[in-house]
Amino acid sequence: MQQFHTKDIHKLSFLVTGGAGFIGSHIVEYLLKQGAGKVRVLDNLATGLQSNIDLFKDNPAFEFMNGDIRDAAVCRQACEGIDYVSHQAALGSVPRSIADPITSNDVNVGGFVNMLTAAKDAGVKTFVYASSSSVYGDDPELPKREVKTGNPLSPYAVTKKANELYADVFSKLYGMKLCGFRYFNVFGPRQDPNGPYAAVIPLFVSGILNNTAVYINGDGEQTRDFTFVDNAVQANIRGMLAENDTAFGEVYNVAVGENFSVNFLYTAIRDLLGKEHQATYREARAGDVRNSLADISKAKSLLGYEPTQRFAQGLEETVSFFRAMHA
Repeated sequence: MQQFHTKDIHKLSFLVTGGAGFIGSHIVEYLLKQGAGKVRVLDNLATGLQSNIDLFKDNPAFEFMNGDIRDAAVCRQACEGIDYVSHQAALGSVPRSIADPITSNDVNVGGFVNMLTAAKDAGVKTFVYASSSSVYGDDPELPKREVKTGNPLSPYAVTKKANELYADVFSKLYGMKLCGFRYFNVFGPRQDPNGPYAAVIPLFVSGILNNTAVYINGDGEQTRDFTFVDNAVQANIRGMLAENDTAFGEVYNVAVGENFSVNFLYTAIRDLLGKEHQATYREARAGDVRNSLADISKAKSLLGYEPTQRFAQGLEETVSFFRAMHA
């Protein structure tokens, strides 16, 4: 992965909440490889993986706190002595939030406010956080621009919209330096293929490799702006270490600015694996948006964000990772 910052980070301390998760662990990996002074992870391992933490356990700059962001005291402890926070901890998944809106709200909204408050009280320099493209809801306009959102289609989308509203208020009331990132279908190595709420790409790869059923929701012609994880890492690093004050108090689309259908994705994965596996089509999923495509000009102009990996390159790297894991 290329370097996304110019600032010397050898004496700086970072907290990554949800750092045992998919995106969080990639942010941790980047910071440690670049020689950060301290990288602390706060994670309760509810959806994060111990195997992701084990990758870093021998690095003297790495610290792990097993704790829950729903506990305000834990959040305060995690923020002690920290310069920068990347808040990735959340309960993801639209279907999970539809099945259990209370827990999604407790973690994603209550936990977020706990973290914002702890970071404010600790005097953290910059706080960046994961929002989601789900906040665009039923607005049909493409490409998606940050200034215009529709009505949320799921409890998960409501929680991410609430995060953005809280961040805006904390930015204005307390002068906190905050950036939010609306992720568009982030994928890559270490994305968990297991469990009822696994993401589409690891599910497809796993099903084809194991010759088990692969399901496509609806007709498969719904489109997504699939975003390789290195691009999400870049946004977080650029946001945390931004030097121009105009970058703060904003939310940004984090994507590539290209979209592909789920059917195209499935065929591409099958071709990379050299398999003839057939997918099974089933009913469209409640709460899903039909088409998704990001305008990334705001992140480019204010953060210097520029995607380093496009769909085909990222998919090849991801499929290679899962194939090696399967071997």
